[in-house]
Amino acid sequence: MNDPQDVHNSAGDGAVPAKSGIELAREALAQAKADALKRGTVPGQKRKGGGRVVRVREPGRGGDPKPFGSAIRDLLASRGWEQRAAVGGVFGNWAAIVGAELAEHTRPDRFEDGELTIAADSTTWATQLRLLSSTLVRRLNEELGHGTVRRVKVVGPASGPRRTGAWRAR
Repeated sequence: MNDPQDVHNSAGDGAVPAKSGIELAREALAQAKADALKRGTVPGQKRKGGGRVVRVREPGRGGDPKPFGSAIRDLLASRGWEQRAAVGGVFGNWAAIVGAELAEHTRPDRFEDGELTIAADSTTWATQLRLLSSTLVRRLNEELGHGTVRRVKVVGPASGPRRTGAWRAR
């Protein structure tokens, strides 16, 4: 029986067992390396002027493994996401930055062009936060880097549209 995928020679008495896929791959790799060596090249390397072999890295590929935190910082820096990530950290760590009591009644709403908008659940807490705004800007810039937050805008609860005109009695 002739099987086109059968890689051993079935002629003779002693049948040789078929090679596994990994064995075939190893043999193919060894043959490719031998062929490259005959040509005077090695895959992934390039000869420089004086015959010295220089390792060529694929674009976008790093070298040695890096610690996870370092790799993330490099990624954020290369994409220009450092400030966004830092601001996101403030949103996620609001209670630690302003304290538990203030965080219970306020929340950061959005950050645009150096202005952090904070929503308060009552006019009393909005007033309290407005009084603390300069301290809060200083504290946030300690966390995010100097000049990141230029202004804090505090909004209180929405009371709905106000009517214009004369006094009204209910």
